[in-house]
Amino acid sequence: MFLFDIFILSCFIGYFAIQNVTPVLYSPLMSVTNAISGIILIGAILSLNSTTSPINIYILYSAIFTASINIFGGLYISQKMLNMFKPKGKNND
Repeated sequence: MFLFDIFILSCFIGYFAIQNVTPVLYSPLMSVTNAISGIILIGAILSLNSTTSPINIYILYSAIFTASINIFGGLYISQKMLNMFKPKGKNND
């Protein structure tokens, strides 16, 4: 139960820290969240080697899945945002 309390508190702190971020700081913030998700992804993959409990395996696979969604979604959104700053006449895909 103690770890769940820490999780809930970190959710509130994360929400209030990101709530008033200006659009100028969005790209650096996205880079940091992608880096954190990458660390979670590597940690979950490495943890799969040492666990035998089926519950832990399901939790680790869900961590891998959600971290992957965050990484690829963040890269996609960052690419769309960078495309907004390209000149309108050029099609640089």
